Amino acid sequence: MTVLVQDPIRVGVVLGTRPEAIKLAPVIDALRSRPGYEPVVISTGQHRDLVEPLLGHFGIVADVDLALMTEGQGLADLAGQAISRIAAALDDADIDVVIVQGDTSTALAGALAGFYRRIPVAHVEAGLRTDDRLSPSRRRSIAA
Repeated sequence: MTVLVQDPIRVGVVLGTRPEAIKLAPVIDALRSRPGYEPVVISTGQHRDLVEPLLGHFGIVADVDLALMTEGQGLADLAGQAISRIAAALDDADIDVVIVQGDTSTALAGALAGFYRRIPVAHVEAGLRTDDRLSPSRRRSIAA
């Protein structure tokens, strides 16, 4: 009898912000617990000071830390660098599928990098928290 051993599906989980870490930690844990899946956590470092303690709380260490943030960097610069650096990380880690979460620059860059590399992309929910597309996380006060 011949038994075929199939390589695990390598899942690139791209994160960089606190909400991504919170919502993707259970996904990473679920992937770890299932035979046939190998999560590869790719962190952009977009909100490093908020993300690392959360990942530590869940027993997660980034497999790839891109450390993209620099002093005074804008979101356009971050997104541009993130796309190319995430794409290279996907290649280096031989990723089969990419998971991103939300509506952040990291999620956009991860999804585009996967798309450009012709890797299937899974997206875990997103939503606009304000009525301002240019400031999705800053809540506006409503005058009475």
